[in-house]
Amino acid sequence: MKHKIAFLFLFICFKVLGQLPEGFVYVKDVIPDLKVELRYSSSKNFVGKVIDGYQSDKLILTEAATNALKLVQQELEQQDMCLLVFDGYRPQSAVNHFMKWAEDLNDTINKHQYYPDVDKKNLFKEDYIASRSGHSKGSTVDVTIINAKTNKPLDMGSDYDFFGKQSWISYEGISEEQKANRQLLQTVMLKHGFKNYLKEWWHFTLKEEPFPNTYFDFPIK
Repeated sequence: MKHKIAFLFLFICFKVLGQLPEGFVYVKDVIPDLKVELRYSSSKNFVGKVIDGYQSDKLILTEAATNALKLVQQELEQQDMCLLVFDGYRPQSAVNHFMKWAEDLNDTINKHQYYPDVDKKNLFKEDYIASRSGHSKGSTVDVTIINAKTNKPLDMGSDYDFFGKQSWISYEGISEEQKANRQLLQTVMLKHGFKNYLKEWWHFTLKEEPFPNTYFDFPIK
């Protein structure tokens, strides 16, 4: 009950005052040189449409996750590299959109690009889509590394949001260079307080996330 009351209070503050809930920040205010490409604020994603709740491409995270990400960025910059962020805080309304999309088995317009080897009906069973997302707690990010001089992403062996074994951290069917790139990302993120998700090389959650039991639903704008 306490969590529900706290969530309601934060939601009302955001809707009425136009402010982020306490403990959240716009990440670019803290890390100005961070590269951001929120895929769900465009049609460049597995659904093929702008996702509910993404009213802009402004990256939002908890202050704690942002401060940890800043340390990652600073370390990479010493190697002429930096982060590219595909997603951060994700409203529950966006997760609901994914669920509704997954139930329509006839909508497979982007299957060839994002899940060629997985039947759409199995996306839930194989944990590629869930009814609750850690992103909605505000301390989970989807990231890759890019060359700071060329802005070209390092080759990680599979694309972001590719649903298949090729995206698993343990996948062996990639080149030594691709393995090294993945290892670099894993090492620097884990060093600065994040934990990974074994089925997605890009997915990291702050270990000491400040809202471990709260799923937020304020829009990104």
